[in-house]
Amino acid sequence: MLYLAQVTTRDSEGKAGLKLLAQKRADYVWAVCESGDIVWAEASERYATGMLVLVELSSSMKIKQVQDAKDWVLEIVQDYLTAGVSPALLHEEAQRAEQWRQSYTMKEQEIGRRALEVEAWRDQIQELEENLKREKKQIEMMANALRLNADASAGSHAEESIAAAPVSHNHSAGKDAPVQSPSEESQPV
Repeated sequence: MLYLAQVTTRDSEGKAGLKLLAQKRADYVWAVCESGDIVWAEASERYATGMLVLVELSSSMKIKQVQDAKDWVLEIVQDYLTAGVSPALLHEEAQRAEQWRQSYTMKEQEIGRRALEVEAWRDQIQELEENLKREKKQIEMMANALRLNADASAGSHAEESIAAAPVSHNHSAGKDAPVQSPSEESQPV
């Protein structure tokens, strides 16, 4: 774990007391240490009281490495402060990013809602298509049944008409003579 610390005191043995000021949580993410814990570094004349240092600690809070924080502080100044990146600008950018995220979330939810509507419409259309196919088959079957009934009725009416037609036999004219209806027989030829 990496900490920003300040050299605060020296004990009688010459050990330097390092007050922990901030802890690195992730790249470019630091948290202020509220407790103000102090860790003790081996005696070193190069760390003067008030100096800022970067301290790497083990999980058991034992010092692994101590280095001067000057280069790290200058990098922050160069990367952020010389380009005019102020805390206010960072705050505005964070707000803009949050607004964009919320807008994106709302649009994503709207797209999801519309996708569900389209899916429901597609299901309804498929159901209607299936109903139409069933009804078309039923209508075709009914039309075929009606045609068969009509053909059967027409055939039986024709047979009845033939059977009901008057038959006249003209014996005097011979077999091949045309058959005349009763009205034609009474008229002179």
